[in-house]
Amino acid sequence: MGKLIKEQDEKGRLHIDTPLLGESLVSKELLRRTEADEYFRMHPDIHVLKIGGQSIMDRGAKALMPILDVLIEAKEHYKLLLLTGGGTRARHVYNIGMDLGMPTGVLSKLGDKVASQNAEMLAVLLAKHGGIRIGHGDHLEQLTMFCRQGYLPITPGIPPFGFFEHPAELGSIPPHRTDSGSFLLAENIGAKSLIYLKDEKGLYENDPKKAKDKDSLTYYDKLSVDELIALDLEDLIIERPVLNFLKHAKSLKQLQVIDALRHPEHIMRALEGEHVGTIIHQ
Repeated sequence: MGKLIKEQDEKGRLHIDTPLLGESLVSKELLRRTEADEYFRMHPDIHVLKIGGQSIMDRGAKALMPILDVLIEAKEHYKLLLLTGGGTRARHVYNIGMDLGMPTGVLSKLGDKVASQNAEMLAVLLAKHGGIRIGHGDHLEQLTMFCRQGYLPITPGIPPFGFFEHPAELGSIPPHRTDSGSFLLAENIGAKSLIYLKDEKGLYENDPKKAKDKDSLTYYDKLSVDELIALDLEDLIIERPVLNFLKHAKSLKQLQVIDALRHPEHIMRALEGEHVGTIIHQ
């Protein structure tokens, strides 16, 4: 712990005695010294599941209800946190905003409302089973308590960057959307696992929905994040910033993408630690 130095400097300021006193917080040498052998994990038993907006939510009851049946059963055996994507409605508002020339940060503000709507719908559907909608800044410390009391916490997957969103490398669509937010939250609460619920069994070399012959596409069962970055694929099943997050993550060592649309039973298997989709690891 630092202590207050009573002596004043030449400008009359009092200082706190700390190892970082007078250091540049962008110094590479200093930053290397701040690495810890092990990082504290606030919720090490929580499984974070991100429910796709376009891939799941937008398809309505036929797609969603079988998944919710599995989640209701799963919450009796596992501690879960559900995050929601934006989907088609977010794409629509991005398109309108871009047509009006709005910058990336404004588009981010517009898009986050859709993920919030999906979280609200999910909370309503799961209310009688303990579904509870929480905000980004509220109650995250109490996640384990909620789960122990039988609740199923739900929050929008969009990270709260808003006007502080990073400039996009290409175009103007916000680069950090709900896949990114789900990873960041899972990493910073020290979650046990992160599972993306999509409508494909995992990662292909290109979008299988656009391929004339899906079977001709290379499917990646398991690969490292460095291998995936080196492939420099034209399209991905998760947002590109997630790759950089995983590369530098302190708690999460891998993530899994599964087909929950056609195989909702894979959710339980993934929670049990089985390899049922594409695993991307450090």
